[in-house]
Amino acid sequence: MPKSKRAQVVSLTKVAKKTKEHKTALLTEIQESSEKWRFCWVFEVGAMRNTHLKTVRSQWRGSARIFFGRAAVMAKALGTTPEEEHRSGLHKLSQHVKGQVGLLFTDSEPQEVIEWFDDFQRPDFARAGNIASRTVVLPVGPVMRRSDPPEPFPHNEDPQLRKLGLTTVMKRGVPTLETPHQVCEEGKVLTSEQAQLLKLIGEEMVVFRVVLKARWDSGTGMVTEMAGRRPLAAEEEDEEMSE
Repeated sequence: MPKSKRAQVVSLTKVAKKTKEHKTALLTEIQESSEKWRFCWVFEVGAMRNTHLKTVRSQWRGSARIFFGRAAVMAKALGTTPEEEHRSGLHKLSQHVKGQVGLLFTDSEPQEVIEWFDDFQRPDFARAGNIASRTVVLPVGPVMRRSDPPEPFPHNEDPQLRKLGLTTVMKRGVPTLETPHQVCEEGKVLTSEQAQLLKLIGEEMVVFRVVLKARWDSGTGMVTEMAGRRPLAAEEEDEEMSE
């Protein structure tokens, strides 16, 4: 007899128990890392993308431990007061654990870490809610993808282009504009349709990067703030990742 497709009741107590165990494990792992590694960095992410964060993890595997989870849990692991801090000085570092941030534990020298993250940037497509970094206008003629070399959209993608606001006509089987079309304006918030269209034409408008905010030195207990470092863009995403 086939299984019923009706919704099944899920015990919320089981979900809560799993969440609590996950938080406890994260607390323990962060505290163990503070005992193993010399430095702990708080970093902030601009234009968060899991794919690029995984690249960072991969390239630092073996020489660092990275945590990217809920700020409140990570701050609690470090300790938010002198009485609660897991190691000397960590309560000062926890003051920087706010918003979309992560922790990087490593023995690598500070200058090496700073230079590596200054160089690591990955362009990507904007999402709805991002601010347009430039004005994009599609000229009269075939609607082109900004590839190398540029190529026109095929006829079967014309309905999607129209759905996203383009007024096209078919000429020789190619979606074509008879008047210029402004996709977005610099400084304005992107709508979902604008973001989708920018991705379709291959226009990357944001940059993923990791911005270092502060560093804790286990040898001295001192916390050093990294002044003047701001992310290029920020997106709030409810995701937890740790390695």
